[in-house]
Amino acid sequence: METCMKPVEIYTSPLCGYCHAAKRLLKQKGVTFSEVNVLADPGRKGEMIKRANGGRTVPQIFIGDTHVGGCDDLYALEQAGKLDSLLAA
Repeated sequence: METCMKPVEIYTSPLCGYCHAAKRLLKQKGVTFSEVNVLADPGRKGEMIKRANGGRTVPQIFIGDTHVGGCDDLYALEQAGKLDSLLAA
């Protein structure tokens, strides 16, 4: 993966299997990301919903200013070969 990447932020909760799967893919690709646990910091859930245009489920993934969506959306980008270019700064 390229050294210079857009910032990646993922809103999660600890018991969410989709959150773990999304983080696993990012780690496999060598992507550094910041994680916001909405259970540990419930005030951030409102922020997530606003940024995700009403999305209330986790994970909600953002690459730079782009709202990717959830785990399935992240894997779809990877399958389509579009994730690397989205990550590139």
